[in-house]
Amino acid sequence: MTVVDGSGTILWLSGWSISDSIFDRLREALPEYHHAAVDYSEADTQEEMIHLTELTATYIQPPLLIGGWSLGALLALRLAVKGIADGLLLFAATAQFTRPSGELDRGWADVYVRKMCAGLEKDREAVETKFRRLLFTEKELEMKIDQNLPPQGMWSVQALIGGLQVLLEEEVLSRLSQICCPVYLVHGTEDVVCPYGAALELATLIPHARLDSIPVSGHVPFLGREEEIAKRFRSWWHEQSKDGNSASI
Repeated sequence: MTVVDGSGTILWLSGWSISDSIFDRLREALPEYHHAAVDYSEADTQEEMIHLTELTATYIQPPLLIGGWSLGALLALRLAVKGIADGLLLFAATAQFTRPSGELDRGWADVYVRKMCAGLEKDREAVETKFRRLLFTEKELEMKIDQNLPPQGMWSVQALIGGLQVLLEEEVLSRLSQICCPVYLVHGTEDVVCPYGAALELATLIPHARLDSIPVSGHVPFLGREEEIAKRFRSWWHEQSKDGNSASI
């Protein structure tokens, strides 16, 4: 893969239970960047998971872009609030995963996440399998996009529980106005894991955000669409660089 010096680094943060190899085709479609990833599949606790993301991000020379999906997007937003990012590329993002009953158009009730935690100790395979069924729309299943997912069983049970604890407890919604870097959001309109309302919320509250909606798409809006999304992202980031919206430019 050819890498053009000076283009910066994209740090990839994957979603719950999924290997970061899910980003392989995106990385191939963005050869002008250096690429790094955080592997939290063996993290023992949510604190370790958060620490790994912060430690890795602080060691990367700017410009640093963070590509996050789902759980990884929440962790990326957390880093951006702390000023540890020059730009974000976020898929199926949310600033607060669990929500009260009046906000279920933007997230899940915490009781469902707690049930997943309890179920992992009894039958982790069943919990992962059930979760994966929620990732795609019927049309995407007909197109067999789900076959591009990495194998399940890649995370330890403790890491799975730690990731769910992050989803239960982390909240950056109240701090979104502190994000100074530009943010590119990609969200499926039929996402049932991080509902589309969460994307609208982010696009409204983050000062420099752009939302690209993917119709008839579920929770993995980039899968099978890597070339097109890479093209859109590249054009957007070029505009941000030209306009001086990145902190490192």
